[in-house]
Amino acid sequence: MHEMTAPWRTPLTGTEHDLIAFGIVVAGFALLAMLVRTWVTRGEVSGRYRPAIAASLGLTTVAALSYVLIYFQFDGAYSWNGSVWVPGIRAASAWSTRYLDWAVSVPLLVVELIAVSNLQGAAMKRTRSIAVVAAFLMIATGYLGGVAIGGGEDRTALLVWGVVSSAFFVVVYVLVLRTVLASLPALPSAARPPYRAAMLVLMITWFVYPVVYGLQGMTSGGGWAVTGQLLLCAADVVAKVGFGVLLHRVAKLRTAFDVQTGIDTHPETIWIDRMRQSDALLPASSDREALRAEVEAAELRRAEERSGG
Repeated sequence: MHEMTAPWRTPLTGTEHDLIAFGIVVAGFALLAMLVRTWVTRGEVSGRYRPAIAASLGLTTVAALSYVLIYFQFDGAYSWNGSVWVPGIRAASAWSTRYLDWAVSVPLLVVELIAVSNLQGAAMKRTRSIAVVAAFLMIATGYLGGVAIGGGEDRTALLVWGVVSSAFFVVVYVLVLRTVLASLPALPSAARPPYRAAMLVLMITWFVYPVVYGLQGMTSGGGWAVTGQLLLCAADVVAKVGFGVLLHRVAKLRTAFDVQTGIDTHPETIWIDRMRQSDALLPASSDREALRAEVEAAELRRAEERSGG
């Protein structure tokens, strides 16, 4: 068996170096665009599904910032010797920073999915807690084998911690599958296709990461370094941008359905594909008057307590 060499220790040709830089920049811009889109359109979703928007904002912020770090780490870690780009001691950071990003963004992906599901109360809290912990441990144990132990060049560590990470991967995978399949029958018919598509996007895309992890111990050379980096860039964009767009659509459709059926109100008209899904609906005036009366009564009680003291 050939000697294992971590991808960040491999010299790169000019083309290989430029391709990796191109992939990192494009992925970073895509994540930034998704962050801006989510922020601008956050008011299109009712408070009932707003945790999904908060999770999307958090994960795209973390991911976009991580790509800024990855680019500058990658750009500063290689030096041109006249024929190839030679990696320096900081070259590993262009890979290890991804794990730091995933340790936060992957649990938030799961939170985003659960936030628009049909789970409620204790069942939602339990599923969310288990999924978040399992997702974090999946990334943390993968980091141990892929980067931390032996500098990513210890096959035993790569295998052992890869198996442990895969066990947590299965837990998250099963929870995502159960959540979606249990929620689909209760969702509005229009929201089922994008929710099902979001699940498929996530579950298929997630397979890219263990494949890249596993090939780290079997393949070497500049071509593999380029392939691995570009695969991870593409997977990050699909899993965070494509998935986020689909779930935002689900949240809007659920908001519109709640307004149509009288379950909730929403101050904005909901539009999807330039088609109106529901009209703006404010709380009934009687409800607002009752709320105002309660606030005024509470303020009066506090004033009397202060004067009496």
